[in-house]
Amino acid sequence: MLPKYKRVVLKLSGESLIGNSVTGFEPFNPLIIEQYANDIKAINDIGVQVALVIGGGNIYRGANEIETGIERAHGDYMGMLATLINGMALQAMLEKNGVDTRLLSAIKMEQVAEPYIRRRAMRHLEKSRVVIFAAGTGNPYFTTDTAGSLRALEIKADVILKGTRVDGIYTADPEKDFSATRYETITYQECILKNLRVMDMTAFTLCMENNLPIIVFDMNKPGNLLKVIEGSNVGTLVN
Repeated sequence: MLPKYKRVVLKLSGESLIGNSVTGFEPFNPLIIEQYANDIKAINDIGVQVALVIGGGNIYRGANEIETGIERAHGDYMGMLATLINGMALQAMLEKNGVDTRLLSAIKMEQVAEPYIRRRAMRHLEKSRVVIFAAGTGNPYFTTDTAGSLRALEIKADVILKGTRVDGIYTADPEKDFSATRYETITYQECILKNLRVMDMTAFTLCMENNLPIIVFDMNKPGNLLKVIEGSNVGTLVN
């Protein structure tokens, strides 16, 4: 089956890398990273150009100023470094699986990552390399959701795939309200009116103003990513 999308940005949260087997001391679960790498390889193998944006919340979240006593801007830079650690971990697993991968950082870290240059990133994608965008936007006060939306627009991606541990957008939190139902499709305006937190508002507004579709789906179910790419009814489409 031909893929429905040619170039995608896959947005993953740092917390998703923990999985279910967390001891409180492990920043990520190797089995989860291996599964993600296998799923990404599967769509790369059929010709899909894949870019990734990974959060760092499994290691450090910069917005916790009240809890940590570390002021927000300083903490956000710490969070950017956390995304580099996650990016390096996923890069290592992808390359172990034979997938040519490039890690690009919005802050200079030449020993471990290339600097983010838009044209270079697009050239890597054209050569079928998986590109990992690390360090967010390079600026404090912006989330990795915003980085994902920004990078997707810059590289002219067809869609943002937001991989979570929930299989789409629901009328209520499905982990708390068992009567909640999943939307198959929903508009940007409906998400705002119903106060459905798909992304932070800066990221969401970028997508809405530029008509960039978002698909929210369960990334922790093996094979789901390929189903999304093939156009199967998986997750929720926001457009």
